[in-house]
Amino acid sequence: MPIQASLRWLHLQSPQPDVMASFYSQAYGMRMVKINEAFVCSGAGRTIHISAGLAKQLRYALYGFNEMRHWQAFVKRAAAVLMPDRVGLAGLPEGALSCEDPDGNLMVFTPPGVLPAESELPGTQPLPPAVNQHFALRTTRIDAMLAFYQTALGFHLSDRVLDGEGKLRACFLRTDSLHHSLALFGAPVSCFDHQSFEAPAWSDLKDWADHMSRERIEIVWGVGRHGPGNDVFFMVRDPDGNLAEISSEIEVCDDTRPAGLWPHEERTLNLWGKAIMRS
Repeated sequence: MPIQASLRWLHLQSPQPDVMASFYSQAYGMRMVKINEAFVCSGAGRTIHISAGLAKQLRYALYGFNEMRHWQAFVKRAAAVLMPDRVGLAGLPEGALSCEDPDGNLMVFTPPGVLPAESELPGTQPLPPAVNQHFALRTTRIDAMLAFYQTALGFHLSDRVLDGEGKLRACFLRTDSLHHSLALFGAPVSCFDHQSFEAPAWSDLKDWADHMSRERIEIVWGVGRHGPGNDVFFMVRDPDGNLAEISSEIEVCDDTRPAGLWPHEERTLNLWGKAIMRS
């Protein structure tokens, strides 16, 4: 069984955090406030924090647990790598534990009932629902990253992508029943890749696309359908060049689902046409 946690928010770094926060507020109908040194953008079920730093780098990803039994099982399983909240990470709830993956990305995990109220604030516009669901990282050492998330943290492998020589080029890991909350892409550099907000039905993508059009935000990829996960999606780019996705109808997996295998080709990432390849 996966660890039974879900992605609640991301904290991105940016050399222009005010510009980035304004973009996410506009693009995803979020309220924007400044808390200490970070901008916090929140809508119903979707939150992103942004503070000063290098472009295309994740400061941390935060996963929340809903049930104490799953939290306790996770803490026991991952005890070798978890540590208390790091100094300098303002705004984290009491009891948060964190760890670093092989690339130095910080993952934060929280027990039930401790997340702050801004994660439930309504949005600024009457838009379709869309909630934090998954994110992706590019990495130069994908095998070590996969081993860490599987073995140390207990994420479950849903699908992997191999090239013609059998080399791992991408993988998709889940923390609950949804196909993936984390995707890893082998790439020439290690950096943040994208985040995705999940809408209830793929017909909602039309309304989100119309919203992007009204805001003069260009769709740079999609509408398409991913192979792994089978979700329908489109993506835009934020001011730092990160991809930001709206997707819907991602695959729901049961505990007995075996890991799938896909070839390293454009059609794997988009069954309907062109894809953005990371390597």
